[in-house]
Parts: sequence; C-alpha cells; structure tokens
Amino acid sequence: MSLQLSNARIVQEDRVTEGTLEIHDAMVSSIGAATTGRINVLDCEGDFLLPGLIDLHTDNVEQFMHPRPGVQWPIPLAALLAHDWELLGAGITTVLDALSLGDYDSGRARTAMLNEVINGLTTARAAGLLKIDHYFHFRCELSDSALLPLVERHIDNPGLKLISMMDHTPGQRQWHNLTLYREWRAKKNARVWTEDEFALYIAERRDHQQQYVPQSRSTIGCLCREHNIRIASHDDTTIGNVEESHSDGITISEFPTTLTAARRARELGMQIVMGSPNIILGGSHYGNVSAMELADHGLLDVLTSDYVPGSLLHAVFALAAKGFDLPEAVAMVTKNPADLLGFIDRGRIAPGLRADLIRVRLVDGVPVIRNIWVAGKQYL
Repeated sequence: MSLQLSNARIVQEDRVTEGTLEIHDAMVSSIGAATTGRINVLDCEGDFLLPGLIDLHTDNVEQFMHPRPGVQWPIPLAALLAHDWELLGAGITTVLDALSLGDYDSGRARTAMLNEVINGLTTARAAGLLKIDHYFHFRCELSDSALLPLVERHIDNPGLKLISMMDHTPGQRQWHNLTLYREWRAKKNARVWTEDEFALYIAERRDHQQQYVPQSRSTIGCLCREHNIRIASHDDTTIGNVEESHSDGITISEFPTTLTAARRARELGMQIVMGSPNIILGGSHYGNVSAMELADHGLLDVLTSDYVPGSLLHAVFALAAKGFDLPEAVAMVTKNPADLLGFIDRGRIAPGLRADLIRVRLVDGVPVIRNIWVAGKQYL
C-alpha cells in the first residue's frame, strides 16, 4: 500500500511546489498529480514538506549519559533511546553523534563514556530499536596524550563518517581570550584559580600542545586518508589556522570563529559549518563571529544542531524570515550535509530517494512538526 501526501508545499532542491507526493515502501515514488486507486491519502492542509534533517554534529547524547555534573546514568541503553527519540522529535532523521576522543577537562568522563555510547548504539541498531540513522563524528582533542590509542582503536568502525581536529589549548582559536576562558571554567566547573594557579595551568596546556598536537595531526590525517574518512577543522580563527588545515587536506571548516577565517576558507574552497543555536541566539555566546553574519556574507554552507537538536529546524525558518530563499536555507540542513558526507540516497525530496520527510506548519512564526517519516515509516 502506498501513501499519498496531498495539498502540501513541497520544498525541493531549488523551488517550493504545491501539490502531491507519493511514498511507496521506503521511497518517494512520485511528485505531481494525484493518482487514484488503492492508496492511503493524508491531506497536509498546505503545510510544508521538507526532507528529513541531517545533523553532522550533535553533543546531545552527553545530556542523557551525564544528565547533571558528576552524574553518569547507569542504564546506557535507556539514555541512548531517549536521545534517539529527542532527535526524531526535532525532525532529524540522520545524525552523526559527536563523541570526544581525548579529553583533559572533565576528569576523563567523556573517555569513559565513549565505549558505552559506541557499544550501546551498535546493540540498539542490531535490535532494531533506533528510529533514525545514527553514525559517528569523532571530535579529536589533539593536545591530549591519550588521544592516538583511542583513535587507532575505533578508526575501523563502519559508522564513522567524520573526524574533526580540535585544539582547545587556552590562548588561541575558540579560547583566544583568556579572560573569557577563565570565567567560563569558573561557571562550568566551579573552578576558581589564583593568579599563580591559572598561570601554571596555562603553561601546562601549552606544553601539551607543543608535545602532542603536531604528531596527532599527522597521524590522524594519515589514518583518515587510509580509511576514506572526511576531516573537519575546528574553531579556525586566523588565516594561518585555515591555511594549515587546508595544507593537511581538510576541506571542511567547522565553527570558524572570525569572518577573516571564514573568508579564507571560502577562498580555498572549504565548506563552512556553523551551529544552529548561534542563529537562534543571535550570536556566539563565546563572543565569536555570528552564524547569521557569515550567512549574510555568503559564507555558510551547513548548519548543525551542536547542543540543541530543536534549533536545527528553527534556524532554517529564522533564515527564511530574514529573507533567505527557503530551499537554500533547507539545503543547509539536508542536501548540503548529505553531499558533504557522501550520502546519495537522502537530503532531497525527489523520486527514487529515501522517504525521509517532515511535515511542518508555522504557528506564530515557529515551525511545528506535525508528521515525520523515516524511510517511509511514519512516527508522528
């Protein structure tokens, strides 16, 4: 039995069309005139039909594995299934769960969580418990001495789609402002340093940067090339940061912190990724360049939910409300990430592609999801 979605505003790759879409099995079978016969019909009442959202970076799983500071949820499978449901409810049908490899600022809590998440999602997938497609994005902290053994242990995981090269050493990139860094750590970890303690901490971090970052960058780059895994930079701030990434064969600039860095990334043909919470909040809470400013300069290709799954869909319509073409905005969370990750069966609404779809109505300017289909299966 097929399903006909009638009276819909269908957001396709380059236009919005009013009409009917048909789903047969897991695929979009046709777009256009309605057919008759043995077919179920759902009147979309003029709502939008969008491709299911593709999120290449969400830290959301951490919210369920560690719901409060110092608390690790004792039932990983339950936490992962709750995470899966939240993403589905946000209209995300394909996700790259972002997991930290190498971690010196959380007492190794993220490292301890790593195997539980990987094993838990593998078990849930094999048991048919997951509603959406889950893959992995490994966020590699280059200045951590424990990083390379972790990467080498997991580099063969078939779900690994993306690795990002991170260097959170204070005094550069995201944390070029040491005053902001110190204030942030005080709020997050209730860590209050004396002047001498802070100076010692910074010196230790910079020593680790010099010791470990060059070797980590080189080794991970080689491993990614051997395994055909895409690489993203992280928090590029200067022209030098961007050019270093580009010289390493990196083609994705994730979360550039300045307009200067984003412009250089575009000149070098790199894809630019920003967080959708930045759009909704009106800027970066770290004081970096805003995603909207990059969009206004034509320097934004992909949005990712980062730490708020629901922000991904909301950011699309925030861009549209500001005057961006709706198909262009939708592409930032569907077609563009699909192309970037090499998915050829999703990210657009077209005959022959997976029926990953969300039906959306604007209520007082807020996008509200009314139905969701993943590979043709309806969940809402």
